[in-house]
Amino acid sequence: MVWAGLETIRRGVSHMRQDSRLSRMLHVLIHLGRHDGPMTSEKIAAMLDANPVVIRRTMAGLRDEGYVHSVKGHGGGWTLARPLNELTLLDIHRAVGEPSIFALGPADDMPGCPIEKAVNATLADVFAEAEGLMMQRFAALTLADIADTFPAQVPSR
Repeated sequence: MVWAGLETIRRGVSHMRQDSRLSRMLHVLIHLGRHDGPMTSEKIAAMLDANPVVIRRTMAGLRDEGYVHSVKGHGGGWTLARPLNELTLLDIHRAVGEPSIFALGPADDMPGCPIEKAVNATLADVFAEAEGLMMQRFAALTLADIADTFPAQVPSR
């Protein structure tokens, strides 16, 4: 009976909505790095099937960090402020608000229970260690490392 409950929990976790901000912005920035001239928020939004307002808000955060430039008006849009080899996954992760790496988290159903406290402390240690390793890897990878894994000419949608 306990195992059936755990399987239900596992399935529920696997169906949780994932935060795709990092992935989506890496995608956009690599396109910008390979695109001649600026890309408008509308074009980026169409590429991601997203709302241009959301794109502008997210790109503004990247601009504030010095990763992209924006030019208003006809012929304007977004361009990279730095080459892909100077942008790390960690830079972009931080610029998009450091979304949580894990969907898992501690339970707080019974704060006085010593077993729950021990479980939560152990999970916190494991998650912190795993996140530390992931951040080290993010810091070591540039957007150019990703871009170099596929041909320069990617077909347009």
